[in-house]
Amino acid sequence: MAGSRLQKTEKTDMSPHKVLSPRQKALQINLDETIYGSFAEIGAGQEVARHFFQAGGAAGTIARTMSAYDMVMSDAMYGETGRYVSEERLISMMKTECSTLMQRLDLARGDNSRFFTYANTVTAKGYRGAGNYHGWTGIKFQQNPGDEPSQVIVHIKLLDNQNLFQQEAIGTFGVNLIHSCYFAYDSIENFVRSLMDRLTNERIQIDAIKVNGPAFEHMDDRLLSLELVSKGFTDGIMFNAEGNVVQPTEELYKKNIVALRGSFRPPTLLNVEMLQKGAEQLRNNLPEDERKQVMTLAEISMNRLIERGAIDSTDFLARIDMLTSINQPVLISNFQHFHTLSHYISGICRRRVAFMVRVHNLRDIFDEENYKDLDGGFLEAFGTMFGKNTKLYVYPEKADDGDRLLASDSVNLSARVKPLMEYFKNNNFIQDIKDFNPNVANIWSRKVVEKIEAGDPSWETMVPVSVAEAVKSSDLFR
Repeated sequence: MAGSRLQKTEKTDMSPHKVLSPRQKALQINLDETIYGSFAEIGAGQEVARHFFQAGGAAGTIARTMSAYDMVMSDAMYGETGRYVSEERLISMMKTECSTLMQRLDLARGDNSRFFTYANTVTAKGYRGAGNYHGWTGIKFQQNPGDEPSQVIVHIKLLDNQNLFQQEAIGTFGVNLIHSCYFAYDSIENFVRSLMDRLTNERIQIDAIKVNGPAFEHMDDRLLSLELVSKGFTDGIMFNAEGNVVQPTEELYKKNIVALRGSFRPPTLLNVEMLQKGAEQLRNNLPEDERKQVMTLAEISMNRLIERGAIDSTDFLARIDMLTSINQPVLISNFQHFHTLSHYISGICRRRVAFMVRVHNLRDIFDEENYKDLDGGFLEAFGTMFGKNTKLYVYPEKADDGDRLLASDSVNLSARVKPLMEYFKNNNFIQDIKDFNPNVANIWSRKVVEKIEAGDPSWETMVPVSVAEAVKSSDLFR
């Protein structure tokens, strides 16, 4: 329920952020006599440990470093795995290294040491060819001597086009991660900001972050993820149907996606209907062997989360809780327009993408004014949107008089773009939903909120039962 997870709040840090170099951060850690641990790095050299060795005083920090590039050796140390660059492998590495460290050193120096184990498993640019360069990196650490370990797990995308630059970025990020856990865990904003010191989103993007343990009792990793998007450190972050942070590539890969953009404040019966009908229509258009690989996705763009110039964290968490109460995965993105979102999703899933839209969405999509900033303007946007097997499914919308139902042929467009609309319709890129429930066609989230604010109980008939329970239990939107 929403109320059970809305109690976490973050500490607010208003102090200016001082950006240190990797060497300065490594030296600060090396000179702290209480911080002591091990490094296990696979895939791009020992780039993180190297900073600590070069900074000086590494003997006070490093118990051991480990690399296991051979798969047989890696399996012997950390157990067999299907994929070597995976969250599963990272967790196994951290668990093994942490256990080894504690068994051998706890009695000798456990009273005065804050132990840590840093690990990463990365696929970086090799001698031949191109690929998807990414990695999992994480740390288990004690905030105070004798504490139960806290943990951070992060997935990063490497965007540099040369191996040397990728190695540099991995080394910088790893130092930032270790330093943040000991010196920047006081607030969500400070922690996230520190992870990207001396880096840009043109070199590294963070598309999944998870934390747990006593050091992060004041943090909710969903808010950490939101901070990544708001800071521009990633294009999007995702929560699965259980509300857990997941990596978009792993969740969406080889899935056929039905996506619905909205505020979902709160999710309504219309939202549920649109996603269900869209999934049915997409399945009917797929080969038999792909029909089980259809996934619905609720997407909220960052500008829909910003009200009065700021993001309300409680409101954001409530939306995630309400959507996951109906088992609906959620994507939070930085994309303002449909064509950029389409390019992002289709590039990950490598299958078909269908956007559920209403008539007013079509008006915006076909409005040339929205694409003035593109070199190719309107045509560039539409080439991006429909170039990767993307379709628009149009759900009927009630007219202002409340009697007529409007479909795609009801959209008023300029004479310049009408032929393009006809082209997309004639070639089935734009399809109307024929089988629908007219009783929910005019349910809007804002009307639900208006009724809640007015004390009108009829709002409960406009949302799923679990959403109504979440709203009432947390006293939302009043």
